[in-house]
Amino acid sequence: MNRVVNFAHRGASGYCPENTMEAFEHALQLGATGIETDVQLTKDGKLVLIHDENLKRTAGSDRMVQELTAKELRQLDAGSWFGEEFQGAHIPLLEELLDLASQNSVILNLELKNSMIPYDGMEELVIEAVRSRGLEEQVVISSFNHYSLVRCHQLAPEIRTGILYIEGLYRPWDYALSLGATALHAYSKAVQPEWVREAAVSGLVYHPWTVNQEEEMKSLLQAGVAGIITDYPDKLARLQGIHQV
Repeated sequence: MNRVVNFAHRGASGYCPENTMEAFEHALQLGATGIETDVQLTKDGKLVLIHDENLKRTAGSDRMVQELTAKELRQLDAGSWFGEEFQGAHIPLLEELLDLASQNSVILNLELKNSMIPYDGMEELVIEAVRSRGLEEQVVISSFNHYSLVRCHQLAPEIRTGILYIEGLYRPWDYALSLGATALHAYSKAVQPEWVREAAVSGLVYHPWTVNQEEEMKSLLQAGVAGIITDYPDKLARLQGIHQV
């Protein structure tokens, strides 16, 4: 049986400023075998890793990601909001995380943040970046924008896709199959053991989010999910009996 993927949500975001190289690198030290992150497009068409479309919360600028160039974004401080020791942390380019993944076997869950802002051409750019490093088997592309996931599957059927959703989908494995998806990225409360089993019959796996309590992690592991997305990868690693650096 394959070990459940320990996806660090925006990196080790329980301990470091989210979606920074510091968070990604620390996640690996804590035993993460996967990294979940958010992809957006800059004014000059560069792929950057940040969750909010507005920069205020994590980078202190009341501007939109799409309004600034990559160079301008990287001049912002994306760490001080979390703690003084992270002052100067920058918003990474996707290529920085891909380079990190090229050095090990970590699985990347790349969430395309294109629901509120339909970034034109994002799918092509992400797929090109992944293919250029030969990381097709180490990547899962997810999004709440399911039209975008269909586009990704059409462009690169060899790269896995996962549908993000909160609740209320009836037989989500059937729906996911209609999109060419292979994974269900469900809110953790929308996961039941019988659904995990039925999805598996159709070849679909569950990667629930965002799971931070150990009791819930245990329940989901027992249910047979294939991955868990968490802010605290060390907690999941301990439950899995993985030695941390």
